[in-house]
Amino acid sequence: MAGSRQLCIGFSLSTTWMKGEDWRRPDSDVEKMGSIDYYITLAKKAEQAKLDFLFRADYLYVSPQMIGDVASFGSPDPTLMFAAIARETERIGLVTTVSTTFNPPYVVARQLQSLHWLSNGRAGWNIVTSIEGAENFGDGPMPSPQERYVKAAEFTEVVRKLWNSFPNEAIIIDRESGIFVDRAKVSAINHAGELFNIRGPLTLPAHPSGDIPFFQAGASDTGRNFAASVADAIFAAMPDLESGVELRSDLRRRAEEQGRNPDSIKVLPGLYFFLGETREEALELHKIAHAHLSLERRLASLKSVLGLDAHGLALDQRMTADMLPDPNLPVRSRTHAELLRRYIVKYEPTLEEVLARPEVVGSAHWVSVGTVEDVLDDIIARYEAGAIDGFIALPGGSEKSMDIFYEKLLPLLVEKGLFRSEYTGATLREHLGAY
Repeated sequence: MAGSRQLCIGFSLSTTWMKGEDWRRPDSDVEKMGSIDYYITLAKKAEQAKLDFLFRADYLYVSPQMIGDVASFGSPDPTLMFAAIARETERIGLVTTVSTTFNPPYVVARQLQSLHWLSNGRAGWNIVTSIEGAENFGDGPMPSPQERYVKAAEFTEVVRKLWNSFPNEAIIIDRESGIFVDRAKVSAINHAGELFNIRGPLTLPAHPSGDIPFFQAGASDTGRNFAASVADAIFAAMPDLESGVELRSDLRRRAEEQGRNPDSIKVLPGLYFFLGETREEALELHKIAHAHLSLERRLASLKSVLGLDAHGLALDQRMTADMLPDPNLPVRSRTHAELLRRYIVKYEPTLEEVLARPEVVGSAHWVSVGTVEDVLDDIIARYEAGAIDGFIALPGGSEKSMDIFYEKLLPLLVEKGLFRSEYTGATLREHLGAY
């Protein structure tokens, strides 16, 4: 790995440290969750640590997990949250999530450009195609992954055209001549595509800091092609080092094939960490965070993720490739299904081991449990193997785990030259080193 390259680190504002029964801890601060002040405090802590960006996922449907497994007030609009946070922060990036399946591109282009202005160039867009929620937008079924990505490609094309329709250079503000805007530089896009017919132009100019960086949150084959074509960063599911190396190498290859610099796309998995003063303390935090998941819940999750009904199988039954269902069966997430299929084919684990996998009990995030030294070694191993360009921090277990991350782990990364001690830029694009 190049010695001069540093990690890109974001922080998720989803309350992952309150999963399961963890919200019941006396120190959980669960009572503060209903106020934007709580998230502003978290944002300021992340900015004080010089993190690159804040990240917030979004859900357009109500799931049992959302209202039962994590203490939350549902899913408030992340763009509105970041508009409030923008006023209280100065340097940290603000990556909001917006679906291309259930929103009109003109509205999205306008909202994102507005956040870019409110934050003075710190907005980022996590592009998702959604995997559920069709019932909240009409009577039609959920479109197939292929249909959703076709729409996402044209959607992002339209959004970029709209941003370019009113370039910042059009703003003249010349008192002597009386010219405020050079009208010749503002033009309709007249987009006539397969799915959208939009005239434009946008109602506000582009920000002088440049384009809003794109994040993408899918790692299926279709998702990889899309990410390689447009994304500056990918929020990827990669529970083990091998899957990370494969994904990052493949994305870099695909980006190069599309005429992009392979360094222009950063692989940033979610790092769901459980930090304790001792390894035993951290392991106990991890155990408690998932204790609410019964065997029946795990079996149901396995069927949803992989299409495999394991009811009736013994927990010590070895899972082999010949037991895997048709890969073309509809599943909740093809990304998670493929990760789990590879794990079973390679290791032939027991059913009990499969039911403990991140893809089954969580979201297929990279899970690291232990002391500061344990998690630090895990990060360095993946960095040196070429599996990551950074990560999005997802604290687990308790706020103490988050505090250890800020107070002990990050300073060690700075000491080893793997992360900055001060900001060198003021915009998200500068933080990412986006090309």
